[in-house]
Amino acid sequence: MSLQTPLKRAIGLGSAKEGVHHWKAQRLTAIVMIPLSLWFVCNVASLAGGEYADLVTWIKQPFSAALMLLLLFSMFYHMALGLQVVIEDYVHTTWMKITLLLITQFGSILIGLASIVSVLLIATGD
Repeated sequence: MSLQTPLKRAIGLGSAKEGVHHWKAQRLTAIVMIPLSLWFVCNVASLAGGEYADLVTWIKQPFSAALMLLLLFSMFYHMALGLQVVIEDYVHTTWMKITLLLITQFGSILIGLASIVSVLLIATGD
């Protein structure tokens, strides 16, 4: 039997007041990716069978480059949010959870930045 009050036992176990922000961010990125993905698939399908130079010309257009950067950012952010939820829900060992969260966050940032830098280099290159 514990001498603690029910309130004392409950402190630290409840909501961290961050779940709604995480949920909204994940839904917002999903909604943003719908038209961006359709735009991307249609444009890449129109470039099918073309040369590498056609793809570079397409990326060099400011509108295409901006939408591509927006798609990449929202895609990698959405991926990081989703992986975080899966790890938090299904990994129960504390050290393993922290390790996996760090690896996925670092990996998402690294691959996302590499993709964004690649698009920027193509768009601004000669």
